[in-house]
Amino acid sequence: MCLTCGCGDEVNVRVIALDDHGHSHAPGVDHHSHHHDAEHEHRHGPQPTETLAIGEAILAKNDHLAQHNRDWLAGRGITAINLMSSPGSGKTSLLERTITDLRGSRSISVIEGDQETRLDAERIQRAGARAVQVNTGAGCHLDAPMVQRALDTLGPEPDSLVFIENVGNLVCPALFDIGEQAKVVVISVTEGDDKPLKYPHMFSTADLVVVNKTDLLPYVDFDVEVFTTYARSLNPAVLILPLSVRSGDRLDSWYEWLEHPAPANRPLPQLAKPKKP
Repeated sequence: MCLTCGCGDEVNVRVIALDDHGHSHAPGVDHHSHHHDAEHEHRHGPQPTETLAIGEAILAKNDHLAQHNRDWLAGRGITAINLMSSPGSGKTSLLERTITDLRGSRSISVIEGDQETRLDAERIQRAGARAVQVNTGAGCHLDAPMVQRALDTLGPEPDSLVFIENVGNLVCPALFDIGEQAKVVVISVTEGDDKPLKYPHMFSTADLVVVNKTDLLPYVDFDVEVFTTYARSLNPAVLILPLSVRSGDRLDSWYEWLEHPAPANRPLPQLAKPKKP
């Protein structure tokens, strides 16, 4: 079991390539035969010092493979964006709209992370982009070895844009570098403006926070200014972009940001105590 988040054995992870008609190919690649050994260390012991050492080894191995992913992507001029959110924020809808609006101007492909099903990857294909589905089983996040396998299967074009839609979760994905160029957190106005206070690690590591479903602002108790204050008390440099996928409001700002996304290759900052306005 993974020490960091308590997710299940990686033997359950499946990378599924879909053809142009949305059908899945047999997984084919044995998880343990891949040239990167993505297996977590599963040791047990009563000593806290032993537990800490195992956790450090897991993250160190992940960070090494993440840098390999980053170098591989950079060598091909590929921009990789790690999209993270809680379930229901609208990040898959944001991807569908982005693929539709940018079709013809840039090659886009997507790595979809979910515990089960191919539903989101099939949605992405219907929107017009190539997709690979990663089913993590009991796992609650993508890690660098999973992304490496998915990139091998996907084979993105040079100078293209790759979105990595992480498993819906505002905790564990923040702790794992996967080799992305930038980290984007998507929340919706229906989730509450106190999210940064509840999930400080996620908002501390973000380069951009997309506040989705702004068309619902008249009907919900969400204050964009309060949310921005909370987020920037943790991460002063974070960009906040309110928009609506449904109405299209401010999507042009999202597309402009994608032209020059901020790099995410930096260590996890020391968490400042959030301050209420």
